[in-house]
Amino acid sequence: MTGGLVCAVDVGTGSARAAILDRTGSLLGRGEHPIMMHRPNADHAEHDSEDIWRAVCAAVKTAREASGADPADIVGIGFDATCSLVARDKRQQPLTLSTTGDHRWDTIVWLDHRAIDEADECTATGHGVLAHLGGAMSPEMQTPKLMWVKRNLPESWQAAGHFFDLADFLTFRATGNLDRSQCTLACKWNYLAHQQPGWQRDFFAAVGLDDVMQCANLPENARPVGSDLGPLLPDAAADLGLSTHCRVGTGLVDAYAGALGVLGGFASDRHEIERHMALIAGTSSCVMAMSTEAKSFTGGWGPYLGVTLPDLWMIEGGQSATGGLLDHLIRWHGAGGEPDAAMHRRISQRITALREADGPNLANRLHVLPDFHGNRSPLADPHAVGVISGLSLDASFDSLCKLYWRTCVGIALGVRHILDTLNEGGFVIDTLHVTGGHTRNPLLMELYADATGCRVVEPLADEAVLLGSGMVAATAAGLYPSLAEACVAMQQGGRERTPDPAARERFDRDYRVFLEMHRQRQVLDAM
Repeated sequence: MTGGLVCAVDVGTGSARAAILDRTGSLLGRGEHPIMMHRPNADHAEHDSEDIWRAVCAAVKTAREASGADPADIVGIGFDATCSLVARDKRQQPLTLSTTGDHRWDTIVWLDHRAIDEADECTATGHGVLAHLGGAMSPEMQTPKLMWVKRNLPESWQAAGHFFDLADFLTFRATGNLDRSQCTLACKWNYLAHQQPGWQRDFFAAVGLDDVMQCANLPENARPVGSDLGPLLPDAAADLGLSTHCRVGTGLVDAYAGALGVLGGFASDRHEIERHMALIAGTSSCVMAMSTEAKSFTGGWGPYLGVTLPDLWMIEGGQSATGGLLDHLIRWHGAGGEPDAAMHRRISQRITALREADGPNLANRLHVLPDFHGNRSPLADPHAVGVISGLSLDASFDSLCKLYWRTCVGIALGVRHILDTLNEGGFVIDTLHVTGGHTRNPLLMELYADATGCRVVEPLADEAVLLGSGMVAATAAGLYPSLAEACVAMQQGGRERTPDPAARERFDRDYRVFLEMHRQRQVLDAM
C-alpha cells in the first residue's frame, strides 16, 4: 500500500470503533474496544474520558493491523462521537461531573437525563434558540447539563478550564487544537451557525450561564466539518500507532457522521437529496434529512446550517430508546434473560414461526407506545412514558416473542409518525436509508418498509457512520478538494427493499391505534 488511506473513529455508547478505508471508501480493516459506563443514580450515566481515549487507541491499532497498512500510509483521521459532555480543569486534567466526586467520571453520557428540570427551565424562557429545537429543550443537549453542573457541582464549575462535546475532545486530544466543530456546537450547544453572532449570550444569561463562554473556553466561531485541524501530536500518534504526518479533520456527532455516510453521495444532486432520510438506528434511533432551504418540524431539532455539508440545512429527530427498549423487554419479561445477539436471534426465529402459523395478524390486539425513555420526536416530550395495551396472564416465551414483535411494530410506527410530520412541513421523503445495529434485525428492516410505506435502502458499507468519518478524514488530508466531492467519490450504494402493498391496510389500522394511544395517554396525564 502506498498512501491515500484514512482512519475513521466512531465512539458510541458502549464501544469505540475504528476503520481503515481507502480513498474510494472501501473498508480495509476494522477494530472495536468496549468503553465503561458508570451509573451512580437512576438518571445518571457517566464515562471516563481517559478510558474512552484508550479504547479509541486500541480500536485504531486493531483496525490498522487488520488492514495490513503501514502507519505512514494513513494520511488522515476523522472522529465522530456521541454528544456526551467532557470536563477538563485548568491544567487539562479530568474534572469530575459525578455526584461521587471521583474525577475519573469526567463525562456525562448523552443519554443521561439528570438535567430534565433544567431542560424545562430552558423551554420556559421561550427564547428564539428553541425554534431550532422543535420548541423544547431536551435534557440530552449540553446547556441543561451545564446548568446542572453549575448548580450541583459548584466546585467543578469553578475549577473548569474546558467543557467539550466528546468529538471535539477527541480532536483536541489528538492535536491540541481547541477549535470546535460547527456540527457539535450547532446541534448540541445552541450555537446558531446561520447568523452572527452565533452565540446567543442573552439566552445563556437567562438560564444562569452568563459565564459559560469563559468556563467552557468556547470559541467565538465554529470550524466547518472536515476542515484540517492539523497533524497528530507526537504523543497522540504514538498512542494511536499512526504517524505525525496524519492530518485530523474537524469531527461530528455520531448520528451526523452516519447521515453523511448514507446521504452525502447525493451531494451532486441537491434537490434529489430532499427525498431521502437517514435512519441511524441502534440503542436509540436518529432520523436525519437534508434540504437546500431551512425547514423545521414540530418535535425536531434544527434546521442547522452546515453541520454536515457546508451549504445544506439538516434536521434531526429520533426515538430515545429502540434497540435499548428491546433489550429492556428481554430483561424485564420472566421468560427473557440476557439480551445478547443469540437471544435476539432466538426470539426473531420464533416470531417467524408464529407468523407462519398464525398469519400476518399475530398478536394484533397487543399495542405498544415505545416512549419508555420519553418521546424525542415528533412530540418533544421527555416526560412521555411507554404504554402497553393488550396484556394477558400468559408469561411463556411465546408471550415474550409476541410482545417483542409488537414493540418492533410500535418502533416502526414511531418512525412513520416522524415521517408524516416532516412531510407535512415541506419534505417529500419516500426513501429511508437505514444504518446501524437495526440492519441486523430482520423484523425491524421488514417493518421499516411495510409500516412506513417507504422504500428502504440498507447501505452496502457495513459501517456507514465510520464511512462518514472517513469522508471527513479524506477531506482534511487533502485527498479531495471538498467534503462534498469526498462524499460523492466514497459513497457505497445500497440494497433496496420495497414495501409490501398487502401489508398497508394492516399497518394503517395499527397506526390509527398508535395515534389514539398517544391521545389517550395525554388525556390521562392531564387528569
